[in-house]
Amino acid sequence: MIINGVTIDETFAEAFPMKATRLIITAHNAKWAMISAQAFTGFATSVIACGCEAGVERQLKGNETPDGRPGVSILIFAMGGKGLAKQVETRSGQCVLTSPTSALFSGLDSEKDIPLGQNLRYFGDGFQISKVIDGKRYWRIPVMDGEFLTQEKTGVTAAVGGGNFLVLAESQSQALAACEAAIEEMQKIPNVIMPFPGGVVRSGSKVGSKYKALNASTNDAFCPTLKGQTSNDLPAEVESIMEIVIDGLTKEDIDKAMKVGIEAVCKLGSKEGVRRISAGNYGGKLGPFHFHLQEIMS
Repeated sequence: MIINGVTIDETFAEAFPMKATRLIITAHNAKWAMISAQAFTGFATSVIACGCEAGVERQLKGNETPDGRPGVSILIFAMGGKGLAKQVETRSGQCVLTSPTSALFSGLDSEKDIPLGQNLRYFGDGFQISKVIDGKRYWRIPVMDGEFLTQEKTGVTAAVGGGNFLVLAESQSQALAACEAAIEEMQKIPNVIMPFPGGVVRSGSKVGSKYKALNASTNDAFCPTLKGQTSNDLPAEVESIMEIVIDGLTKEDIDKAMKVGIEAVCKLGSKEGVRRISAGNYGGKLGPFHFHLQEIMS
């Protein structure tokens, strides 16, 4: 398959089951809502070392939030419910409770839930009070700028992590420009995040390493500087490769995000130095979700 001079490899991205929740952070204005959201989602690129994967889903207007203030919707993913609960509680306490004028709400209803403000309330040292509104409990915690309002619990849902595609280009600047174009379009798709910095990862990994202490290492098959030193089939003109990783609430959400992202890359085409689109997989052994590139783009 070739689109605007860009070869779409006959391969698939491999993804795995995760647990996820959506949180809504509001504040006095959009600036401070985003500051809190960025702090919450910091150091959350990969479960390999971060314990979770998180990112901003979108900004919200006052008519879209529980308290009528500007807000930010974030998604956070972990390998299991317990790990997710730990990350949500720790990050909420350190990055939202501390942030001026912030409030914190669940953005996802489900049969299963995890604590949100349930334990954070103890910071109130006995002065905290609760309210039940429409069957949901909220906590008001006194803080120095007034009070911190937080919902007691948030829903948890099954999710998918690790959808991806690789952009193979003639130069570093061309690979980055193509990925930036893809991210701009992918951010318009609901229910997904691209957790790496700016949505792009240049250090794609493979499972395992020659060093026993590491469970992941550089994806040498896609390292242009290793041509001739390892088993890769990179063409001579490809000098830079970047990857976009996608986490989503459903497989269909990731399908949509991958499609619009690859379309944006192919719109630039071979004239802008983009040569191929590929994907990272482990022979189908890592996860049950397979995203076949040519099927998505058919």
